[in-house]
Amino acid sequence: MSATTPVFAHESERDLAALLESYGVRWEYEPTTFVLDTDDEGRPRSAFTPDFYLSDHDLYLEVTTLRQSLVTRKNRKVRQLREQQPDIQVRILYQRDIERLFATHAA
Repeated sequence: MSATTPVFAHESERDLAALLESYGVRWEYEPTTFVLDTDDEGRPRSAFTPDFYLSDHDLYLEVTTLRQSLVTRKNRKVRQLREQQPDIQVRILYQRDIERLFATHAA
C-alpha cells in the first residue's frame, strides 16, 4: 500500500490501487523506469515505467486502456523489457482483465 496517495494517470489505475488495498496487497505506483534504448551518447531514447510494483510478489503491472495505439505500444515495450531483462516479471492488465477482477471482487 502506498504511504501517500499518488496522482494516477487514469481512473482505472486508481480503481486497481483501491482493489489491491482491499485485499491487503502492498503496491508502489510507478517506482521504476526501465531504459529500453539509448542513443550513441547513452541518453535514453525509449523507456518503460510500469504502473504498479507489487513488492511481495516481485511483480510489475501495467494497466492498459481501450485505445489500440496505446495497447500496441505497451505490448512492444513489455516485449522489449522481457528480452533485455528476462528476470523482471511484468504483466499487462487489459481492460477485460480489470473488469473480471472487479466482477470477482463484487461477487
